[in-house]
Amino acid sequence: MRKSFLILTVILTLFSCGKDNSDTETDTKDNTTENTENKQENQDEEFSDYKTEMRKFVISISQYARKKDNDFIIIPQNGQGVVAGDEKYLEAIDGCGREDLYYGYEDDDKATPSSDVKYMKEEIEPFIKAGKTVLVTDYTSSHIKESYEKNFQDNYLSFAAPERDLNIIPEQNGYDSKYYPYNKNSDDINKLSMAKNFLYVIGCESGDETGDNLINKLSQTDYDVIIMDAFVYDEKPYTKAQINKLKTKKNGGKRLVISYMSIGEAENYRYYWQKNWKKGSPEFLDDENPDWNGNFKVKYWLKDWQKIIYEYTDKILASEFDGVYLDIIDAFEYFESETQD
Repeated sequence: MRKSFLILTVILTLFSCGKDNSDTETDTKDNTTENTENKQENQDEEFSDYKTEMRKFVISISQYARKKDNDFIIIPQNGQGVVAGDEKYLEAIDGCGREDLYYGYEDDDKATPSSDVKYMKEEIEPFIKAGKTVLVTDYTSSHIKESYEKNFQDNYLSFAAPERDLNIIPEQNGYDSKYYPYNKNSDDINKLSMAKNFLYVIGCESGDETGDNLINKLSQTDYDVIIMDAFVYDEKPYTKAQINKLKTKKNGGKRLVISYMSIGEAENYRYYWQKNWKKGSPEFLDDENPDWNGNFKVKYWLKDWQKIIYEYTDKILASEFDGVYLDIIDAFEYFESETQD
């Protein structure tokens, strides 16, 4: 009887152990599956390649903004090679920005080598053929006339920026008002295609808590388009009353006011930045840009970063900007080079 009981006990024990091991394995698999699913939730449904993901991102920003403002203007800067013949991308934007075309590519105030000019103009050509407006920013203080004339000949809008930091209104800081603005006019500018000039001043600080100082200075200009930062400082955006004040030129004509927004880098002075952020935490944060302290490459295809950009876009829309100037489109080149290395 004892022998039979012992055998039964052993059998029950073995069965119990097998069940526990099975449950443990199941729990482990469940945890692994959950972690994988969480990670996949931060990815797009299917990653294609870095160029495609950037195009998809720009298109999604355009669609998101235009659901709220059908006339919202989208202008991606640099990285023209991203287009790759994508008609949907071209339909989603109104123009493109190009820095350093004739001056500043190798160094400020230095002529860009002709081979680089040729390459950049070839990349711009699909945008021209699609009827998009090209905005060129050259960085020069002593070749201002030449810069404007070359760009005008190519039918590009241009701004000869005396400072790389884009921190001055040139004609209010000693530069010839003959060129600032270039092709001055009193026309009402209701579309980007109607503009004849623009001012790029994302580095201009107001110096006061309200932002009124800068708004007042900008309101005394006659540029057709102003590209500026959406924030007075940190978490304080310009108000819609301030932005609407800027939509009338000094001479009475109407103009467009566009907000800058970087989508290929995170900036550590923005409202969304957290003190504990570092490379890999959050997952989308990558290396710091060695040329711009406080700017970090981002894995722009990850949903957590894209959510931040949609929120940023909402703030721009709330201030009633006419559109957005998207920077660091060429982030795809950084990740392509990292993959090759």
